[in-house]
Amino acid sequence: MPIRFTPMPFTKAAALWDGATDDYGLRPKRHISDGDGVPCRHCLGQVAAGDPYLILAYRPFPALQPYAETGPIFLHADPCEAYAPSPALPPILSSPEYIVRGYGKDDRIVYGTGSVTPTEEIAACAEELLSRDDVAYVHVRSARNNCYQCRVERT
Repeated sequence: MPIRFTPMPFTKAAALWDGATDDYGLRPKRHISDGDGVPCRHCLGQVAAGDPYLILAYRPFPALQPYAETGPIFLHADPCEAYAPSPALPPILSSPEYIVRGYGKDDRIVYGTGSVTPTEEIAACAEELLSRDDVAYVHVRSARNNCYQCRVERT
């Protein structure tokens, strides 16, 4: 099954670059990257050492509900080019493993779909989950901190 890894929506990133508050209603915190582990959720690449970035609360779901996890993410402080949806693993995925979890059309976790997955197996795991009728999309999240990384969809 063809899949694609996708970044946070451009409209959300653009609003934050224009001064909008995060999903907790707070202003993002601005920092300077040391170049070590600062993954941008819009370009799905790393923020280079010396470049400014934002730390903010992000909820990758359309509405509040019990399964709508909100957590910290990083975003380049200045506009960056969106990651072009692709079946290739994005550069942001550089740790040894991640949580891969399926969500239904109701934006709720599909129980039994979450697993800590070696990075090289993420695409295959996502394909398997997306072959199920009850899984609408997949999240890739940090295996250590549960932070949202990106979304995987059917093409």
